Parts: sequence; structure tokens; C-alpha cells
Amino acid sequence: MLPIDKPFKSYASKLTILYVVISSISTLIIFYFLYVFSTAYMQQQLEDAVNAEVQGLAEHYDKEGIEGLERVILFRVERYGRADNTIYLLVNHNTTPIVGNILEWPSSAREKGKWIEFSLRSSLPGDDPYLAQAKIFKLPKPGDPERPYGLLVGKIVQPLVDIKQSIQAAIAWGIVVMILLSALGGTLLGRKAAKKVARINQTTTSIMSGNMSERVPLSHEADDLDQVAANLNVMLDRIETLMEDIRRVSDNIAHDLRTPLSRLRYQLEESMKKSDPDSEVAESLEQSIQEADSLLATFNALLRIAKIEAGQVDAGFCEIELSGLIEDIVDFYKPLIEEKQQILEISLEPGLKAHGDRHLLFQAFANILENAIKYTPEQGRISISLEVSNDRVTVIIADNGPGIPESEKEGIFVRFHRLDQSRNSPGSGLGLSMTKAIINLHKGSIEPEDNEPGMRMVVQIPIQATQNVLSQ
Repeated sequence: MLPIDKPFKSYASKLTILYVVISSISTLIIFYFLYVFSTAYMQQQLEDAVNAEVQGLAEHYDKEGIEGLERVILFRVERYGRADNTIYLLVNHNTTPIVGNILEWPSSAREKGKWIEFSLRSSLPGDDPYLAQAKIFKLPKPGDPERPYGLLVGKIVQPLVDIKQSIQAAIAWGIVVMILLSALGGTLLGRKAAKKVARINQTTTSIMSGNMSERVPLSHEADDLDQVAANLNVMLDRIETLMEDIRRVSDNIAHDLRTPLSRLRYQLEESMKKSDPDSEVAESLEQSIQEADSLLATFNALLRIAKIEAGQVDAGFCEIELSGLIEDIVDFYKPLIEEKQQILEISLEPGLKAHGDRHLLFQAFANILENAIKYTPEQGRISISLEVSNDRVTVIIADNGPGIPESEKEGIFVRFHRLDQSRNSPGSGLGLSMTKAIINLHKGSIEPEDNEPGMRMVVQIPIQATQNVLSQ
């Protein structure tokens, strides 16, 4: 199982981020169109009002001339003032004001399409200028078309600007609130999905530890994850049935072949006793007995590996001192090391303890050390180190032998896998397979590394490995 060492790699985090992004983008799009349509509507209302004013003033000018237009503008200015935010200014050909509610013709106006935009000074000291928009029309002067009148009609749009700013602020706060609510909703949805994923992970972890009867619990929601869990349970049922069939076949093979092999070995021993010890027949019988022993050992090792991988071992998990365990292994192989005149370097941190099965760990580390002794040349160098880091104990067994090619490292833990240069040497290719099964049983890891020259086997075991083993 791959560990999730970064928070944003988890399914719940990705779901939350996706939920926040989609909700935020959707809200932003909605607010954008709401802002565009509302401001466009207000602008259109302003234009319609000004156009209506202009049309009315034009009718008065056509009927009553400039005097009638002055009376109408003066009437509207005196009656309404700026209560409806409408501004009027009638000027002669040199922009001298005739009548209106603003004092002068805007000289610093900015063109905005068919409109001009300018600022009006407030009559009250300290007030900010008003922003206004207006349209300009030229009215032909009877008898003097070269010097037309100028008419300016518009609206004070400062309230419209204030409304736009209020809408923008509301949109900004709405986006912030939506992001927070989306994050909260995404977190709740992510946690809900993560709980279901965690139940699946817990079940698969328990199954990998050997408890093949575990099944993923189902909720009453009958959603997609429940469907996945249901299919997974069906698959586990099928796998458990197949494994039980394999175990039954293995047991039958054990009963059917172990006895004939043992009987064959006994008959070979009896024949050897009756033969001349110095004859060629006795030598052939002795070789046959050795081959029978090798077959029995290989067969027993296969059954042992299968039981360890399935968690079907009588594992005596308890607190053990690893430094003492390594020293016992070294003492056991010391005669073989001295026979090959190899140099052994030991660096053990005393008092290191871990939770595990002493017999199984002895066999695992013994297999690694035996391989190091076997493939390290005479007068070669072998080192064993034991150290602790955080909550894991690390055991490193290194040598300066021929090493293992990079392409072969993944296959050394496969049953019966042997390198080309070691095919003619004694062994069945099951030692590292058993070691891998034992380390996995202790929830540890084993990795082959280059020692330049030679190789290093790095084994890590949790200090407090949780016991989750089935008794045979």
C-alpha cells in the first residue's frame, strides 16, 4: 500500500479542492453576468431618461423657439432643481450660459461614445465632485445658422457609480463567502468519502496481513463506493475460496509426497547399510540420500513460505532484543566465516528492542548472512550494522562480493530464482523468498542496494509491529 505522505495527494483533499474550484468559478460567472446586466440596465435607464428629456425640449423649441425653450428649462430647474439628478445648460454660440442648473460649459469633458463624462463641483465646501454624463445638441439659430445655440442635457451618475462600487464589494465578499462555504462543503464531502476509502484500506491492510476473512463494511447509501466495496467483497470471497483450494491441494501434496520421499530415504539408508562402505554403490546411495534430503528440505521450505505469506504460522510475537539476536546469528556462522578467512565487522547499538517473532527473524537474518558468506570470496569483507531511526529499526548486512545486477534485483525474492553465476552452487533459491515473507509478516521492508563492490541488504522493521497473525 502506498503511503500518502502529502496532504494534497489524498482523495479527500483533491475532492475538496475540486469542489472549491468549481463552486468558485460558477459563482464568479454568475456574479459577473449579474453585475454586467444590472449595470447595463441602469445605464440604459439613464439613457432613456435623457433621451426623453431631449425629445421633450426639442418639441418645445420647434413650436416656441428659443424663448419657449428657455421658459421650459427654467421651469424645470426651478421646480425640480437637482432632485431627479437631471442637469440642463443652454448656451449661445460662444458657450456663454443662458439658462440651466450648472454654472459653466464643461471644458474638460471626456467622450464616452455618444456621451460626455465630466465632474461637477459641489456647492458645499468639502464635498467631493459629482460625476455626470450628458449629451450635447446644436440648435440652429433662426437667421444666423453659423452661430447655433448649444444645449447640454444629462444626469448626475455619481449614485450609479456608488451602486456599481457597492455591487463590486458585495460580489467580492460573496466570492469569499462562497469559497469558505465551498471549502466547508468540500471538506465534509471529502471526509465522508475518505471514511469509506479508509474502511476499504483498513480491510485490505488486514487481508494483506493474513486475515482473509475480513470484508469491507457497506453503508445504507448504496452509492458508487458501496458498489466498489460490494464488488471487492465478492472478489475477496472468490480469492479466499481459491486460496483455500490451493492450501488444500498443498496439504494433499504434503501428505502424498512427504511420506513416499521419507520411505524412499529410509530404503536408501537400509540399502546403504547392507552394501560395502567402500564400494561405488554405497557412494551412489549416499548421493541419493543427499538428493532426497534436499527434496524434502525444498518441499518443507515451500510449505513454510506459503504459510508465512498467508499468515498461517504460530508466530510468537513478543518483545525481543535485536542486538542479542544478531549476535546469536553471528556466533552460529562464525566457524564458516573463519573457514573462509573472511573479515566480519559488527556495529550494533545495544539494547534495541522490537516486537516480533524471534525464531522467524533469526531465520530471516540468517538467510541474508548465509548468502553474504556464500558469495563473498575468501578473505572478503562482511559488515553487519544495527541502528534505530524514529520508530523503525534498520539492519544492514553488506559484503564486497560480486553483487547483483540492477536488472536482477526485483527477481531475487521470487521463488526458485537464481542468478546465472550461482546456478551450479548448492541451494534451491528459496532463502530470500522466505526472508521476504517473514519481513512482510513483521510489516517491515527489505531492499537490495549496491555496495560498490558487492551488495547491501537493508531491512527495516517497526519497533512496535502490530501483531495481526492467524494461528495455524
